[in-house]
Order: sequence, then structure tokens, then C-alpha cells
Amino acid sequence: MLEFQRGSREAFEELFERYREPLYGFFRRRLNSTERAEDLTQETFLAVIRATSRYEPQALVRTYLYGIALKLLAAERRKRIRNAPPAQSGAEPLVDDAQDDALWVRQAIERLGAAEREILMLREYEQLSYAEIAEVLRIPVNTVRSRLFRSRMALKSFLEPEVKLHDAAAASGTADCEAVTPAEDEV
Repeated sequence: MLEFQRGSREAFEELFERYREPLYGFFRRRLNSTERAEDLTQETFLAVIRATSRYEPQALVRTYLYGIALKLLAAERRKRIRNAPPAQSGAEPLVDDAQDDALWVRQAIERLGAAEREILMLREYEQLSYAEIAEVLRIPVNTVRSRLFRSRMALKSFLEPEVKLHDAAAASGTADCEAVTPAEDEV
């Protein structure tokens, strides 16, 4: 980053090559649009170019980039909320394929609060260290630890019913996961 700040085009190309895919993944996991994820990845690097003269090496470049990406994501979410049509009430559609563990995890992560979800994703998907997460979110490292613990416990609680339901369906040999109600004499 310092070399790029001094005018090295090759340094920027190396930064772009090294961090383009991780940043794209960061946005892709948080947005439903591959095009928007690509746009925000590009906007992150444009922000780096615009702020080159103000860059001060206080943290790792990776932390700096994810900080920019997080701000762009927050702006994107605010824009979507402003432009979103009124939400229709109704239950979420049920998952037909009980074998799709990745979908279960994704749905469970979506049930977390925004702050819980973000801290968990920064750690587990972006592989940021506790110190890097603290820097990006501007919170103490111990707060990162406690929030991450609570996020993991919440995620576990969201996933446990799905695992039990899946195991029960597998044991009974049925493909559909119907709720089992106790007999009247068991109540």
C-alpha cells in the first residue's frame, strides 16, 4: 500500500489481484446479487485510489480494505431499505430439501441480528483475526470475543432443531420433515 501511495502502478495491481476475490466473496455472501457484489468490489478499490494520499499505515492493508468494504455494504443496505417496496407479511417458505445443510446454515445465519451476523461472518468466512475484527468494527478485542461467542451460541441454537428434525426424518425413512405431535395420552 505504501508503494502504491508513492505512485507504483504494479503495487496497486498486486493489491487488486490479492484482494479482489476475497472482497468479492465478502459482498457475495451478504448480497443476493452477483452484479452488485462485483460493483461494490470495484467501488472498494476506487475508494482506495481516491484515499491514497490520506492512507496511514495504522493497520494491515486487509483490515483497511475490509473497513472500506463494510462501510460500502452499510451504505448499500441503507439504500436498499429506502428504495424497498413495503414488505408483505407471511411466513418464510419452507425448505423442501432436508439434505441441504448449506442452506440450513445460511438460513440460520440470516436469523442472527445484523451485528451478530457480521462479526461471525468476518471471523468464519473472511478469516479475520480478533484484532482485525476489532479494528474494522472499532470495538475492543474482548468485545469481539464475547460477541462472537454469543453469535456462535445463537447460531447453534438455530441449527439444533434442524439437526433433530433431519435426524428424525432420516430415522423414520421419510423425505418430508413433518412435525411430530405427541399422542394425547403422552400429554
